[in-house]
Amino acid sequence: MQQTQPSLYAKLMTMFAGFALSGAALAAPTAAPVSATPQVEIKTSMGDIVVELDREKAPKSVDNFLGYVKSGFYKGTIFHRVIDGFMIQTGGFDEKLKQKKTNKPIPIESQNGLLNNKYTLAMARTGDPNSATSQFFINVENNDALNYPGRDGFGYAVFGKVVKGEEVVDKIKGVLVDDKGMFQNIPVIPIVIKSATILKTPIQPKQ
Repeated sequence: MQQTQPSLYAKLMTMFAGFALSGAALAAPTAAPVSATPQVEIKTSMGDIVVELDREKAPKSVDNFLGYVKSGFYKGTIFHRVIDGFMIQTGGFDEKLKQKKTNKPIPIESQNGLLNNKYTLAMARTGDPNSATSQFFINVENNDALNYPGRDGFGYAVFGKVVKGEEVVDKIKGVLVDDKGMFQNIPVIPIVIKSATILKTPIQPKQ
């Protein structure tokens, strides 16, 4: 039997269906934009801290930090330098004081207008201004000397702030510390990061 040819009506219906599918594809929702102020919950052995990051003013520092968070890098790291009246530092060593392997350093963003005020997060680094990797610190006082240009002409790059768990920061800064090998001001009882995760539902910062 000879195959019948589609009628004009069938051709039109097929064409309209194609248009409808194309329109549906165009109307499909796009991926949600990445938040300019993502929040990360840091669970520690002394309590939980929520930090809010400022991607608009410190995009490289924030994306670098989030990369480590997403990979689970911070799990098991300790606060290895705690100085009451100054800052608490973490993000580089495990409980055995073994340094974790990091990604490449990032360029410094200390000229972004964010200040090293109490409860802000900043990237730790060596004497090389562009050496920051995974380590960061939380200021426990207003540390004006760390702001750009600082004593070395560069200062330290702030990229976020604590929005919940300030009391945990206060507890950590007051722990007993000692010197151990190359480490100075290291807590006698290790303070461990259990996890660091991006919050799907951000909390509302205190006014």
